[in-house]
Amino acid sequence: MVTPTVLLLVALATAAVTGCTSGPDFQPPDKPDAGGYTPEPLTATASADIAGGAAQRFVMGADIPGQWWTLYRNSQLNALIEEALRANPSLAAAQATLRLTQEALYAQQGGLFPQINAGASTTKQQVTPVTSGLSGPPAIYTVSSASLSISYALDIFGGVRRTVETQAAQVEYQRFQLEAAYLTLTSNVVTAAINLASLRAQVAATEETIRIAAHLLRLVRTQFDLGGASRVEVLSQETALEQARSTLPPLQRQLAQQRNQLMALIGRLPDQDRGENVDLADLHLPEELPLSLPAALVEQRPDVRSAQAQLRVASANIGVAISNQMPQFNLTGTYGPNAGAEIIAFLGQIVPPTGIAWNLALSILQPLLDGGTLEHKKRAAQATFDQEAAKYRSTLLQAFQDVANALRALQADADALRAAAAAERAAAASLALAQQQYRLGAVVYSELLNSEKAYRTAVLNRVIAQAARYSDTAALFQALGGGWWNRTDIDPKSEGKPAVFWLPPVQDIRLPAAGR
Repeated sequence: MVTPTVLLLVALATAAVTGCTSGPDFQPPDKPDAGGYTPEPLTATASADIAGGAAQRFVMGADIPGQWWTLYRNSQLNALIEEALRANPSLAAAQATLRLTQEALYAQQGGLFPQINAGASTTKQQVTPVTSGLSGPPAIYTVSSASLSISYALDIFGGVRRTVETQAAQVEYQRFQLEAAYLTLTSNVVTAAINLASLRAQVAATEETIRIAAHLLRLVRTQFDLGGASRVEVLSQETALEQARSTLPPLQRQLAQQRNQLMALIGRLPDQDRGENVDLADLHLPEELPLSLPAALVEQRPDVRSAQAQLRVASANIGVAISNQMPQFNLTGTYGPNAGAEIIAFLGQIVPPTGIAWNLALSILQPLLDGGTLEHKKRAAQATFDQEAAKYRSTLLQAFQDVANALRALQADADALRAAAAAERAAAASLALAQQQYRLGAVVYSELLNSEKAYRTAVLNRVIAQAARYSDTAALFQALGGGWWNRTDIDPKSEGKPAVFWLPPVQDIRLPAAGR
């Protein structure tokens, strides 16, 4: 005997055997054929005999640690990043977006399963025998019925599977958006802390030049009192002192604004600053820098992986558009007691109906004439794929450019620091000699003034060059992907969990309190 269960199983087996998938199967783009990041191989940077002046060596093919910022060997910097990872709202938003997309995938996967619903009804009714030509008093009876209904979209041409693939690619996209958020946040905290240290050093250097300018003013006034200097020279030195003082407020403003930016990155309000500072002198410059192979960069950069996920979305959407042009098959059925049987009244007694009712139906829908809507949607999906392919290529080019720029910056930073350190030493010696000779009347005031300005510029240039080596080292780690594949601090809740067999959320029901 053929039962509804047998028919349903046959239909499901037929769908599994005959089902196909519309559209192209996604293939990741070929990796770029590149042997390096610059025309000539880079091995190491220059060095300088000063703090932060160590030579940096590039180790091709070395892996990047997940907590790359620990290479600076600064506990205060590590604490700031740990706080940012706990409290930064943009990171929390990225985690929530990933959970949202993951749950949407699980919801979409439900379309691959039959949808089963249960129904029940109870009817109380009074029957008067007179209306049926019988005698006797009216009778009240109750009829209760229950049934199961089943519907299943036979995914013959793979439209549902392609839709699930689309959502799975969206999950992959958000996964790497989250990794990009981690990388951006940690890089920004490192850069903000280094910039803050640089500004504090620049403020200190400016205060020192103000002290020197004030000392020179006293020297010029002494010479003026002795008749060895003119009033013009005194006024010129007073101008130089005030000019040095005028450079301090802009630096202090930048310092306060940079401090506010750091507070925002670690999830604090500006008035919650507890005075944590990272000094340039306390930072260790990483001397061995891992440099990923060009073929590995494609897998490591979150933005490249996100672009590839978007390309996969576009590929799957072509299959969805094609399947929408194909016949749509749908299987439905119900099973339950025959609640619709006629009630028999005999001798004033109600005889309940007996028996089981079931039905099974297969429907087919084939679009025939739609004004070209579905065809143009398919062409639009193909154009979207071409668009995403171009975006992927652009993202890939930008990734290689970022690494090349970071490498060039590190080379230039090392050369700049070496030159700045030499210039500072020369300017300090020149200023000391100019002061001594000016006291003896061996040089004119203009030479003293020029030596003072040169020293002030040399000190600031040295501080800026020192900070650039630290911040551009962070830029290289960011350009290489930041070692996210070696990190273990991803919130497990971001992944979600499928729930195929769903039960009503009775735990979410809140009854009103007594007396309300």
